[in-house]
Amino acid sequence: MIPTDSKERKEAPVFSGFMSYFPLAMVEVARLSKAGNDKHNPGMPLHWSREKSCDHGDCLVRHQLEWDEIDEEDGFYHAVKVAWRAMAQLEVLLEEPEELDYHPQFYIDFINEIKL
Repeated sequence: MIPTDSKERKEAPVFSGFMSYFPLAMVEVARLSKAGNDKHNPGMPLHWSREKSCDHGDCLVRHQLEWDEIDEEDGFYHAVKVAWRAMAQLEVLLEEPEELDYHPQFYIDFINEIKL
């Protein structure tokens, strides 16, 4: 899914089209990732223990209900957890689209129909 063709890479400007938009949010999500790793994988190098929590949609919505509040357990805004869960959910979806019956063209067509 990550483009290797130079023309395709230019159509996915990761830095200028994503990273430069959200530097503060990215730092907070990275801090949350480290805190989560320290809690769930103490003493281990930073990594995503995917098997420990797969219910991204439910967790995302639960955190969204309190998005502007700080979680007293760890000091992070719930919005940071929403962002992490959204990225995790999307990453899983994009890694194995055929298993999840994900067809991007379907969504593009659907959005175009709505605009009509």
